[in-house]
Amino acid sequence: MTSVSSPKKIAESLTEHWSPRIVGEVDDAYIKVAKVQGSLAWHSHDNEDELFLILKGRLRIEMEDGTVELSEGEMFVVPKGVRHNPVAEEECHIMLIERKTTLHTGNVVSEKTRSLAEQLRPIP
Repeated sequence: MTSVSSPKKIAESLTEHWSPRIVGEVDDAYIKVAKVQGSLAWHSHDNEDELFLILKGRLRIEMEDGTVELSEGEMFVVPKGVRHNPVAEEECHIMLIERKTTLHTGNVVSEKTRSLAEQLRPIP
């Protein structure tokens, strides 16, 4: 049996924005938490859906065919292949559930892109 953890407390302890950390795994999916603020990058995940759950704050997910606004406790699944750009006007804490094959910013690489090794770093 593994230990109990609090995604909300782990997200609060993070010091970098847009740098998700893996806090667990379920079958072929990683559970990640992150602090975000500002805009990430327009990107898509060709073969994977991406679940966003808001732990604290508000997040806007821009998509080519519309935008969703999420508040604390709400979740949204971006379907595979849909170009999207997460945006937080103020600091927001999120939990993500993604298949282990999901690249952080899809096929787009920017200064905010984090490798799997970076996401697996120990939590502070």
